[in-house]
Amino acid sequence: MVTDQEPWLQVDLKEQMEVTAVATQGRFDSWDWVSSFLLLYSDTGSAWKQHRQEDGVGRFAGNTNSEAVVQNKLSHPVRTRFLRFVPRDWNPSGWMGLRVEVFGCSYKSYVADFDGRSSLLYRFNQKSMSTLKDVISLRFKSHQAEGVLLHGEGQRGDYITLELHRGRLDLYLNLDDSRLRFSSGRVAVTVGSLLDDQHWHSVHVERFNKQVNLTVDSHTQHFHTKGEGHSLEVDYELSFGGIPLPGKPGTFLRKNFHGCMENLYYNGINVIDLAKRRKPQIHSVGNVTFSCSQPQLVACTFLSSSSSFLSLPPAASATGGFSVRFQFRTWNPDGLLLSVQLNPEPQRLELQISSSRLYLTLHTSRRQKSDVSAGHRVNDGLWHSVSLDARNLQISLSVDGETPSTIELWEQLDSRGSFYFGGCPTKDCRLPAVAFQGCVRLVLINRQPMNLSHVQQGLLGNYNELRFDTCSIRDRCLPNLCEHGGRCSQMWSSFSCDCSGTGYSGATCHNSIYESSCEAYKLIGSSSGFYAIDPDGSGPLGPAQVYCNMTEEKVWTVLSHNVPAAVTVQGSSVHKPHIMSLNYSASAEQLRAVVSGSEQCQQEVVYNCKKSRLFNTKDGSPLSWWLDREGERRSYWGGFLPGVQQCSCSLEENCVDMNYFCNCDADAGAWANDTGVLSYKEHLPLSQIVIGDTDRTGSQAVYHIGPLRCYGDKSIWNAASFYQESSYLYFPTLQAELASDIAFHFKTGAPSGVFLENLGLKDFIRVELSSPSVLTFSFDVGNGPVVLSVKSHLPLNDRQWHYVRAERNVKEASLQVDLLPLRVLEAPADGHPRLRLSSQLFVGGTASQQRGFLGCIRTLTINGVSFDLEERAKLTPGVSSGCPGYCSGSSSLCHNRGRCLEKSNGYVCDCSQSAYGGSTCNQEVSVSFDVESSVTYTFQEPFSVMQNRSSQASSVSTESSSRAREDVAFSFVTSQRPAMLLTVSTFSRQYIAVVLARNGSLQIWYRLQTDRSPDVFSPAPNNLADGRLHRIRMHRVGKNLYVQIDQDIHTKYTLSSDAELILIRSLTLGKVIGTEHLSEKVMQAASKGFIGCLSSVQFNHVAPLKAALTNRGSSLVTIRGPLVESNCGALAESTSHTLQDQTVTANKDKEQRGSATQRDLAVIAGVVTAVVFISVCALAAISRLLYQQRRAQRSAGIKEENTQSTYTDYRTELHLHNSGRDAMKEYYI
Repeated sequence: MVTDQEPWLQVDLKEQMEVTAVATQGRFDSWDWVSSFLLLYSDTGSAWKQHRQEDGVGRFAGNTNSEAVVQNKLSHPVRTRFLRFVPRDWNPSGWMGLRVEVFGCSYKSYVADFDGRSSLLYRFNQKSMSTLKDVISLRFKSHQAEGVLLHGEGQRGDYITLELHRGRLDLYLNLDDSRLRFSSGRVAVTVGSLLDDQHWHSVHVERFNKQVNLTVDSHTQHFHTKGEGHSLEVDYELSFGGIPLPGKPGTFLRKNFHGCMENLYYNGINVIDLAKRRKPQIHSVGNVTFSCSQPQLVACTFLSSSSSFLSLPPAASATGGFSVRFQFRTWNPDGLLLSVQLNPEPQRLELQISSSRLYLTLHTSRRQKSDVSAGHRVNDGLWHSVSLDARNLQISLSVDGETPSTIELWEQLDSRGSFYFGGCPTKDCRLPAVAFQGCVRLVLINRQPMNLSHVQQGLLGNYNELRFDTCSIRDRCLPNLCEHGGRCSQMWSSFSCDCSGTGYSGATCHNSIYESSCEAYKLIGSSSGFYAIDPDGSGPLGPAQVYCNMTEEKVWTVLSHNVPAAVTVQGSSVHKPHIMSLNYSASAEQLRAVVSGSEQCQQEVVYNCKKSRLFNTKDGSPLSWWLDREGERRSYWGGFLPGVQQCSCSLEENCVDMNYFCNCDADAGAWANDTGVLSYKEHLPLSQIVIGDTDRTGSQAVYHIGPLRCYGDKSIWNAASFYQESSYLYFPTLQAELASDIAFHFKTGAPSGVFLENLGLKDFIRVELSSPSVLTFSFDVGNGPVVLSVKSHLPLNDRQWHYVRAERNVKEASLQVDLLPLRVLEAPADGHPRLRLSSQLFVGGTASQQRGFLGCIRTLTINGVSFDLEERAKLTPGVSSGCPGYCSGSSSLCHNRGRCLEKSNGYVCDCSQSAYGGSTCNQEVSVSFDVESSVTYTFQEPFSVMQNRSSQASSVSTESSSRAREDVAFSFVTSQRPAMLLTVSTFSRQYIAVVLARNGSLQIWYRLQTDRSPDVFSPAPNNLADGRLHRIRMHRVGKNLYVQIDQDIHTKYTLSSDAELILIRSLTLGKVIGTEHLSEKVMQAASKGFIGCLSSVQFNHVAPLKAALTNRGSSLVTIRGPLVESNCGALAESTSHTLQDQTVTANKDKEQRGSATQRDLAVIAGVVTAVVFISVCALAAISRLLYQQRRAQRSAGIKEENTQSTYTDYRTELHLHNSGRDAMKEYYI
C-alpha cells in the first residue's frame, strides 16, 4: 500500500448498510495521521463512486493529531457494502496513519434485475384506474443511458412515462388531452444527469391534481401537468422496465431498461415484493430476477490533461495488423485519446478529439499525414465506443457503430511498442498540447481484453495520474449555477456561462449590463432617449424599456402603456361599466421597483365629460373609479390622499359649481373637464379604469391616461457619516451563499477602516481600507481566507468620493476601485462554493467595534438591493444621515461627466473624464480639420497600475469587466462627402466606423466578428454635410445599439453579435492610414479624411480631442496634419439656441393670438420680422465678439486647468503633469 501511487484503506460491511457518518483517528501514539481524505463507496468492490457533500465538495477534513477522533456526518446517507478511504494529505512530519469507524444501520431491500428484454406488469382489478394523487418511489442503477422505467396510458389520452434518455431522467405526464397522445411535440420534464454510472439513484414522483414534484437524488423539479383534467386515468396496467407491445409478449415499443430496481412503490404498493411472491396482480415478461447482477465494467479516470497516461503492451495478432476497441466519456472538446508507433519506422498513428469530433491521423516518414474524422459531439458526457482496425491495407475508424471512415495504405502496418492512451511520457512520443481527460473502460487490443486491475497492481503496462475502479466524471452544470437564464457549458474541471441575450454579464451572468435608473444614465453623460434600466441590478427582475427625459432640473423616467390615445365612452352603467386594463412596458414587479426607488412619481388622468358624473350626488358612491397597482379600487381623482373622493378643481377651488367636488358632478349638458395628477406613490401606476355613467341620453365621456412619470433615484445620494470609530450600522444577515456583489462610494481622511463586514461560524466577508492607498476585499467560504487588494498610486483618503465594487461568485472574485484595473482571482475548481453567514451585516464598523470607518459612505447596494443608510443612521449614535460637503448632494454642479472635487473653501470640477472644458465642464472643445488632419488616440495601460492585475486576470481589460458596451458622442460641421468622422480599431481586427456616405447620409459600421460581414446602419438618410452643426450620440449594450442625431428620439438597432471589443488598439478622428482590415466603402471614406470641425468627442471615458489639445507630446496621442483649435461648437450651439428661443416665442404668440384678425396678424408679423432682422444683425456683431472672447477664455481656461491639475482624477489613462503647455493653437506633425 505504501508504494502505491494512490494508497487507500477499504472496509467491507459484509452486507448492504445505510451509512450516515464516518469517524477517523491517527495511528496510536505516533506522528502518523491523515489530515484530509476522499470517501468512495461501492456495492461490488470493483466499481466505485466518490461521495460528495451537499455543496459538491468531495474532500473530508481529517485529523490534526494521532489521538483525537474527528467525525464527519454525511449530508445524505449512502447505501453501500464497501467503503474506501483515500488519503489526500497527512502529517508532513510523519506518515499516513488511519483508524476508522463507520456509523449507520441496516435496511431492507427488495431488488429486481432487468436484462433489457424484460418487464413487470402491474394489472388493476378493474378496467381502468383513476387517481387524483399519485406517489411513486424507487431506486435504480443502470448499465446504459436509455431505457423505460415506468409507463401507463389510458384511452382518453392520459399517460405517464418515466424514461432514461441520454443519461437523464425524463417524465412525460398528461391528463385528459388526446391531442398530445400521439403528438411528436410531447414535452418532458428532465432531471438528473450521468445516471448510467452503474450506481444507485433514487427517484420520487409526487402528484396532486395538476401539481407535480419530480426528485432525482437531491435535485427537484416542480411543474404543472398538460391537459384539462385533474385525475390520471390509466387503463388495465402499469408496466415497469419497458412498454410491451399489445398482443405480442416480449416485444417492446421503446428501448427497455437494463439494470436493477430497488424498493419500487406505487401508491404504497411494494411492486417487487408482490412479484417476488408471485401474486396474480403482477405479470412478468421475459427474465426478471430478484438479485442484482454485477457487470464487470470497470473504468479508470485520466485526472490530468497534461500528465495522465496509460500504456498497454500489444497482444499477439494472428492475422497481422492490429485492432483497438474501447469506450470513453468526457466533457472536453479536445484531447489525445490514443497514439502508437508503427512499423515500418518512423510512422505513427494518433487518435484525438478535436472540436468535439474524433480525428485519426497517420504520420508518414515524409512528414506527410493522412487523416479522417468520425463522430459528432463526442464530448457530451456519454459513453462512446471506438473501434480502430488496421488490416488489409487500410485503417478504419468507427464510432458508436456508425459506418467506418478509412485511410488507404500502400503497405501493411503493424504496431511497434506500447499503445498509449490519454498521453504518454514525453521521452517516448511527441504530443499535442492537450491530452485526454475523462474515463476509459472495456479496452481490447487485438481482441484481447485488458485487465485494468493488473495495471493498478503493476502487473501490466504503466500509468500516471490515473484513478482506477471509478469514473470520476461530474456534471458541473447540475444544478445550473449560471444566473438569469445563462446557458451552462462545461469542461472536465470547470464550467462556463454563456450570457448572450440575457441582459447580464460576468462569470455567472450575475451583473446587469444596464444602469439601474435614468438618473444613473445621466451621471455617465447620456442624453434623453429610450433606455433599458434594471431597477434591481443583479436581482431577479430583468431590464425594462423606459424613456429617460433628462431636463435641466430633473431626470424623468417615463413608462408607457397600451392605451396612449384618448378613449370615448358611451352606453356604460354601474352594472355594465366600461373597463379598460392598462399594460405597461414593464412587469408589475419592475414597476413596483421603479416607483419605490424614485423620489416622486405621478400619472395624469384627463376626464372630459358631458352628463357623465364621477360620484353619485345622492349617496356619494363612485360611478367611476380606477384600480391601483395592487388591484385595489380607488375613487380619488387628483393628488389627494387616499379616501378623499374629490377632484383637483376642489383643491384649487375653481370647480364650475362649488356645490360639487368635481366639475363633472354638476351633470351639465356641456363639456366639462376634470384633470388630475395622481401622485400617491404606493398606488401608482394605475392598472385599470372603470367608467359607469354614460348610459343616459346625451351622456358621453372621453378619458386619457398619461404614462407613469417618476423622477429622482433615492439610492444614489443616500449617505451616512461615521464620526466615531466604534460606531456602525447593522442590517440583517447578507444572503449571498453562491454570489454577492457589493458596490458603494466613500470618502474619508482616515488612513484605514472597515467599510463592511459579515461573519459566520468560520466563513466571513469584509471590505476595508487597509492603508491610505490600498483597498482590500477578503472572504472565506471554507477553502481558507482569500484576499484581493487594489493599490492606488495616489492616496484614497483624500476626502474625495471613490467608487468600490466587490463581487464573489462560485467562479471568481473581483475588486474594482474607481477606474483602476480590475483585480480578479479564480475560485478553486472543487472548493466550497457556499458562503455561510450568520451574524448581522455591519456597515462602517465591525462586530468587535474596532477598526471602524471614519468618513462618508453612500449608494450602498448589495445584490441589487439598495440599503437605506440615512434612515438607519437616524437611530444610531455616532452616525448621522447624509454627508457634509458641496459634492454630496444630488444637484449637478459639474456637467458632462465632470467630477466634483471637495476643497476646504468650496469645490472644483475635474473635467479630465469629460470631453468638455471650463470651470463646470460645459464648454465645448472644438478643432478644425484639414484633408490631411487626423488625431489618433492609442489605448494602453500605464505600467504603474498594471501590477494590480493578478495572473488569473491577465485577459481583463481596463474597461468594466465583461460589459459589451460603448458610449460615443461628438458634434461636427462639414460640407464634405464622403467623409470619415471616427474609427475605433482593435488588435483582433474588429472595428467601429462612423462615416458620411457619398450622399451625405450618416453610416455606422460595426464589425464585431471577423468571420462575418460587418453590420451597417444608416440612421439619417438625409444629407448631414450641410454646413450645420450636428450632434451624434451612440451607446451599445450587448446587441442593442441606440443612436440619437441632434434632438431626435433615440433609434434602436440590433447587431448580429453581442461580442466585446477585444484589446482596443486606437481611436482615430479624420483621415485613417493603414486600413487593410476595413471594408472597401469605409476605406474610401477613410482615404478622403475629414474637412470641417469636430467638437466634444467622447468615447467611453476617453476624450481624444481634449487630449490632443492639452497633452501635446503624449505617447498616447498622435497628430498628423494641421490641427486648429476652433469655437465652431460653441458658436453654432449659441446660434441654435437663439433661433430656437425665437421660434418658441413666435409659436407661443401664434397660439395665444389664434383668434385675432388678419390685420392684427399682419401687425404682429411685421413686428416679429423687425425683431428677427435686428437680432440677426446683432448676432453678426456678437459672433465676432464671442470669437475674440472665446480665444481669451480658452487661454485662461488652459491656465486654470494647469492650476487645478493637482486635483486631476488619478483614474484616467492620461497622466496630466504640471508642465507648461504651448500657447500656440496651430502646429504640424
